Amino acid sequence: MKARPAPPSASLAGPPSLIRGIHFPEPLLRFADDGLHIDPKAGIARYGPRSWTASGRHPTRLRVGLIGTPELIEAARVWMNSRAEGVMGDENNPEFPGWMPDRGFFSSLEFDDVWDEELGQAELRQVLEIKSQQERFHAAVALFETKLRHLAERDSTPDYVVVALSDEIVARCGTADYTTKEIGAVHRDLRRALKASAMKFRLPTQIVRAPTLDGRDRTPPSRIAWNFFTAMYCKAGGYPWSPHGLAPGTCYVGIGFYRPLGTAHATIQTSLVQAFDERGEGLVLRGHEFEWDPNKTGSRSPHLTAEGAHRLMALVLDQYESVMKQTPARVVVHKTSRYWPDERDGFRSAIEARVRRYDLMALEAQSRVRLITTSKYPPLRGTRFSFGELDYLYTTGYISALREFHGMHVPAPLQVADHIGQDSSRDVLLKEVLALTKLNWNSAALGGLLPITIKFSGLVGEIMREIPPDRNPLPQFKFYI
Repeated sequence: MKARPAPPSASLAGPPSLIRGIHFPEPLLRFADDGLHIDPKAGIARYGPRSWTASGRHPTRLRVGLIGTPELIEAARVWMNSRAEGVMGDENNPEFPGWMPDRGFFSSLEFDDVWDEELGQAELRQVLEIKSQQERFHAAVALFETKLRHLAERDSTPDYVVVALSDEIVARCGTADYTTKEIGAVHRDLRRALKASAMKFRLPTQIVRAPTLDGRDRTPPSRIAWNFFTAMYCKAGGYPWSPHGLAPGTCYVGIGFYRPLGTAHATIQTSLVQAFDERGEGLVLRGHEFEWDPNKTGSRSPHLTAEGAHRLMALVLDQYESVMKQTPARVVVHKTSRYWPDERDGFRSAIEARVRRYDLMALEAQSRVRLITTSKYPPLRGTRFSFGELDYLYTTGYISALREFHGMHVPAPLQVADHIGQDSSRDVLLKEVLALTKLNWNSAALGGLLPITIKFSGLVGEIMREIPPDRNPLPQFKFYI
């Protein structure tokens, strides 16, 4: 690959510019019966989840499978049944309304011994007493995969499986670091490996640790319940809420990269694409492998060739048309590094052959530039400011409509590092970014720093490492969260 210098980074040097600012209202979310609210928790408590009345995908009952020791299986049943009745809140955490037919998520939980797989003491000892960290990890993954296979082969199968991990399993098998001649130094994580294994059997899973079940986890109980059951609803096939106001017929694409397991593959990058429609539903696609050597290219951030970018975008549009039964009216691409000329040209040629309107954006998380307020509160979430050609957007910060700050640190804005296409105004694109930060169905949080198009790149890439090249990953997000 021909070496080339990376594009110059934005600089604040030069004469001072007038700072221009505007505040975007907090985006609304849509719930059951088209109810609107800005807050996922308040919207579900008031109206119910979106799928309950909207899509025909609402799970009226959920068959729950359990994997763990007999004690942890019983503890998980008791914990889930008790939390499903509702959990009291406190001054900082709203009440969880429950997972019941008449409130909350308007569904019921079903348990049956036939959907459980117990981990016996003898088979656990065989794993835990292995001295080699590598072999012990592999044995643990194989044991859980056997249990998942047993559940998948039953005449009656669960819709969803909770894997309850003991302290000893987490301590002895939670991670593994080892080196092999074939692929070099390797880091493995049990959660990621279990997600990849469960995908073989099309079983959505939730991993829960013993401290959550026995109360040692000091996270407020209602917050745990909100996050656990919201993710469970998504894994059961429903969607808790959908965005309000995104342009219909738009395909939102997030592009990221991940390295295969092992340092011996340092020059190989695999592209990862996530496509979302205006309802917030997404697809995971694995692109092609390509070589990337930072020493030859002059950039640590990987970039696609024109041919590679064209192939990747064609794959996205093919999948979108297959699922949605139509060609998108508009494409918006998000990535975290700037578009190199060949990369830009490849995306453009693939999109323009099939779609009339598009915008390519690069969004960079940075901490060099911040606003300083004159009050004791941080800047408002939704604040967009610019000077010169530089644009920034606060996707975290103080939420005036709720009079709350949802964060642990001093917020910093995203920088629009690149924008190609110009088929939509910058205001429209940044409002969409703000709305897309609210589509993380893995929790009930109001928003986050990154839009969902980019946020899941890291999460999905971690699990993709565990899926061998000869096995196609499933496209639904419920298998990755």
